[in-house]
Amino acid sequence: MGRLDGKVALITGGAGGMGSETANLFANEGARVVASGLAAPEIPYAQGVEFTQLDVTSSEQVRSVLSAIDTEHGRLDILVNAAGIEIEKTVEETSEEEWDRLIDINLKGTFLTCKYAMPLLRKSQGASIINFGSYDGYIADPKLAAYCASKGGVHALTRAIACDHGHEGIRCNAVCPGYIDTPMMQSFLGAAGTTETVADEIKRVTPMGRVGKPIDVANMVLWLASDEAEFATGQLFTIDGGLSAQIQQMRL
Repeated sequence: MGRLDGKVALITGGAGGMGSETANLFANEGARVVASGLAAPEIPYAQGVEFTQLDVTSSEQVRSVLSAIDTEHGRLDILVNAAGIEIEKTVEETSEEEWDRLIDINLKGTFLTCKYAMPLLRKSQGASIINFGSYDGYIADPKLAAYCASKGGVHALTRAIACDHGHEGIRCNAVCPGYIDTPMMQSFLGAAGTTETVADEIKRVTPMGRVGKPIDVANMVLWLASDEAEFATGQLFTIDGGLSAQIQQMRL
């Protein structure tokens, strides 16, 4: 038997590296998965995953997707908010339009899906929300001002939801990835310098000596979605190979 047998899951950002990995893992563990995004990924999903188009900044679209899930499944057991973007700029370089767009996707999108999913999550009698924060919600990488702000907001929202809805049997946690090998990270590395040089530096400063893989994060999301984590709520789970556990190391 799978760890998610019979459960229904919605994953936003389901076409991204970590979102699609999580969708496939959930399906392999027995869940019925609705993966959403602006466009389907090029690589087909595992059996048991269906894709639906969703712009998380649109309350109308969010409500429509949840209504379809209600019609087909009658409940929602797991909500994973993995939709997000990144802008490599300082606060001074970031335009108001760029700020609004990033906050709308990363923070408002998480708010909207959580808000409108609550009636379905209550039907589960043991639901789990997993939001995607970031280690950049604790500390900061250079030139990621708006991104850091958005992820700090996701962390605070996660705790608030856990406190407000724990008595209803709804858990809410956040996973906080560090450097994970995804298209978003590759874009960041390319903006910071040559991809190979920056990746080597990440490996050097990371205690585990490597860049993270999407499955590293997906495995944590799976645990939080499962009944094994039924007493875990309001927590931020950092997955960064130990990067944020240390001060910056000198080259000796």
